[in-house]
Amino acid sequence: MRLDLLGGFGEKGRTSLAVNSGDDRILLDVGIKVGASGAEYYPALDGPVDDIDAVFVSHAHEDHVGALSWLLSRGYGGPVFMTVETRDEAPATLAAYAEPGDFRRFPLPRDRIELFEPGDTLASGNLTIRTGRSGHVVGGVWFTVDDGQSHIAYSADVVPDSNVFVMDTIPRCDLLVFDASYGADPVPGAARAREISEWVARHPQGCLLPTPLSGRSLELIAALPGPFAIHAGMRSSLEAQMDAGASLLPGVSEILRRRLQGATDWTDTDPLPSMPLLADDGMGEAGPSSRVLPLAGRVGHPVLLTGHLPSGSPGEILYKAGRADWIRMPTHPTLSGTVGIWEKAGRPAALGHSCAPDLLDELKSYIPPLLTQWRTGQRVAVPPRSKS
Repeated sequence: MRLDLLGGFGEKGRTSLAVNSGDDRILLDVGIKVGASGAEYYPALDGPVDDIDAVFVSHAHEDHVGALSWLLSRGYGGPVFMTVETRDEAPATLAAYAEPGDFRRFPLPRDRIELFEPGDTLASGNLTIRTGRSGHVVGGVWFTVDDGQSHIAYSADVVPDSNVFVMDTIPRCDLLVFDASYGADPVPGAARAREISEWVARHPQGCLLPTPLSGRSLELIAALPGPFAIHAGMRSSLEAQMDAGASLLPGVSEILRRRLQGATDWTDTDPLPSMPLLADDGMGEAGPSSRVLPLAGRVGHPVLLTGHLPSGSPGEILYKAGRADWIRMPTHPTLSGTVGIWEKAGRPAALGHSCAPDLLDELKSYIPPLLTQWRTGQRVAVPPRSKS
């Protein structure tokens, strides 16, 4: 088995991995890189795409599905495997992040979507693909791929210690391709949730919290200390996420529903509310936050950013100008979670994705077989199945 590292290796964004075994070739995710342009915006996929048998999408965030219209525009005509939640959310992601002409001509190909549920086992040629809940978003999954000789696990984005979502254990494998987004950050999610709650409590006159529509929004709703408002366009999606009981920890769905029922709907024509306001997306690149974030910056309304800030994004610009604060709400593994994933997978050789090289180097002292030299555009041979 061989892996083509098409995006997300030595960098954050355009996450994409090709798995090759004999004549079989599949793609795991096909994302874009916010803040990049030209070829670097898309996966490093050169040449024709007619040798790709299938595409498997872990979830509907832009760095995992945002290049799907681009791939279709290049002639990909095979199936696209995703959960129903990913299918329902992907069109909005593509509308926001795909090249407009590509999206008009190549929207989500619903007639070629192959739906599955987290926990299902799938097949493509000689490859067996297993799935499990990621703990990152409703309907999000990790994948393992087995060709009978080697077994790899690709985590996509995962959260092993979420206060909201369930993550299934990634099984033993010969190579673990894991979510290294935070490097060796040791601060657990519960501590950061407390920091966010305390920050919000210090701004009783109101504040803005840009957030992705799926995933982190539920984490923030669980962490907020009192009443809050949401952009009105978020409500139906949030309700649907809260109804996905199998993805949520026991009892969480009811708590979140009660909190959402008491939330105030806010629209673009309303004055900024005197309470926390959630508006998507998390970087100010698209959606309601692309409009309200500049407004908050102009009038001095408090802003708290809680996720990744790509270079040149509106959120990053506001933060660097000192007009926004930043506290990470972990929606990826921190150090203890990363090490735990690797240990449960049998301490295999490992590749970290969605992480800068210097942070990978820090992780290597905790995960000795971490392969830190590999970058987007390179090909890696997977070691044969372990005999232990």
